[in-house]
Amino acid sequence: MEASEVIPMETIQPESQPQTVLHTRSRINKYALTCAVLASTNSILLGYDIGVMSGAVLYIRDNLKITSTQVEILVGSLNVCSLIGSFVSGKTSDLIGRRYTIVLAAATFFLGALLMGFAPSFAFLMAGRVIAGIGVGYSLMIAPVYTAEVSPAMSRGFLTSLPEVFINVGILLGYIFNFALSGLPPHINWRLMLGLAGVPAIGIAAGVMVMPESPRWLVMKGRLDEAKMVLRKTSENEEEAQIRFEEITKAASFVVTSTAAGSPGSSQSPVTSTSSNWHGQGVWKELLRPSRPLRRILIAAIGINFFMQASGNDAVIYYTPEVFKAAGIHKRKVLVGVTIIMGIAKTSFVLVSALFLDNFGRRPLLLLSSTGVAISLAGLGLGSKFLEHSDPKPVWAIALCVVAVCADVSFFSIGLGPITWVYSSEIFPMRLRAQGSSLAVSVNRLVSGIVAMTFLTISRKISFGGMFFVLSGIMVLATIFFYFFLPETKGKSLEDIGAIFEDKDKSKDRTREICER
Repeated sequence: MEASEVIPMETIQPESQPQTVLHTRSRINKYALTCAVLASTNSILLGYDIGVMSGAVLYIRDNLKITSTQVEILVGSLNVCSLIGSFVSGKTSDLIGRRYTIVLAAATFFLGALLMGFAPSFAFLMAGRVIAGIGVGYSLMIAPVYTAEVSPAMSRGFLTSLPEVFINVGILLGYIFNFALSGLPPHINWRLMLGLAGVPAIGIAAGVMVMPESPRWLVMKGRLDEAKMVLRKTSENEEEAQIRFEEITKAASFVVTSTAAGSPGSSQSPVTSTSSNWHGQGVWKELLRPSRPLRRILIAAIGINFFMQASGNDAVIYYTPEVFKAAGIHKRKVLVGVTIIMGIAKTSFVLVSALFLDNFGRRPLLLLSSTGVAISLAGLGLGSKFLEHSDPKPVWAIALCVVAVCADVSFFSIGLGPITWVYSSEIFPMRLRAQGSSLAVSVNRLVSGIVAMTFLTISRKISFGGMFFVLSGIMVLATIFFYFFLPETKGKSLEDIGAIFEDKDKSKDRTREICER
């Protein structure tokens, strides 16, 4: 058997393998929490950029005399370029480890922030935006994957949703700095708004260096003693750590095989003898020619990432000032102030989601979220349409738009925001997790960039109201998709989750056999 050959995914979870509940206590392991927080702080950088750009672009347009098309390119380019980072981050993290990939993400974003802060022209500003986008792509994939691999099963939902919590904290900080710096001269304020993002990147890179490596990556590399040490620290007791270790090594032995491991007389286990040479080889071949269970996983992961961004949430945040200007709010201080209210609502609800995600499960919160977003966008479309044909602008319609925007981002933060990262990072088998997640996040970034770069253009054609009605319709489709294609994963170990997708296929096969008889 060749070194890069893999066992079909159907064998990853044998039918006889019991599903193990690692522990039932709701108590969160402090060491695992610390690791998750350190990994997730990288997400502040993305959130800050999203929030601060919504206000900074008002002053960039005046200072650099750029057109509306250039504004769309500037805003959307970070998302498009983050596609590069997210696409290669899976392979990178398999090569150098999850921890150093987080450091690489922070360092890349730091360089991009410096270029944006000191940019003398639109071209330099775009160059900084491209580099920062690559760093964002790395961060979006690696933080949830690392956290999921470190976390115990019963608290994985809360811990893996922390990146989204920190994104929202970053968005709120961006709004606050917009408001605080808006009084400075136009040629200075936007530079400070963008350049300050580089400051926390230094602290984040330093903090991540004290984190342990992912135990699952360590097992795949054959560093079993180090993996045991991390599992002891992130488990409630020695028994739980041993159970987790056995499940991880068993899964690793199914997916990593080599000639040395299968040779007669070999005294070493497959994991120990072969994993030190493992660096993610053969994964893309399997992802592009998936087995039936893996196809279901890919549909679920790519689908949830597609609909997360097709909801238009990023574009609504980026262009909120433009939407409210069309609604009749023209003072920039007031525009920025309204975004702060929106940021507070968004951050509050993502915290609520994180706290209850492991109690209520992924599906209920996700379905509540997509339904709420659909209704909120419909309300925003209705208010916007009424304002388009009214002069003067009625206060109640403006109030409806403000409430609808706050409701939209709040419902998004209850489910779609945090659960997308949680779900994408936990449903792939161990060997495929990093590169499979990077593929799903790449779709996320591509859709986000397309929406951000076309939002104003399409809105000018069909009006803001028409655009919001379109997005509302998309979220109705999302709700249907989530209901039929996303099974519940609450409380299951990462090694057990694959069986959820396999069992459905086996059930279909058995039903077909009965019918044929």
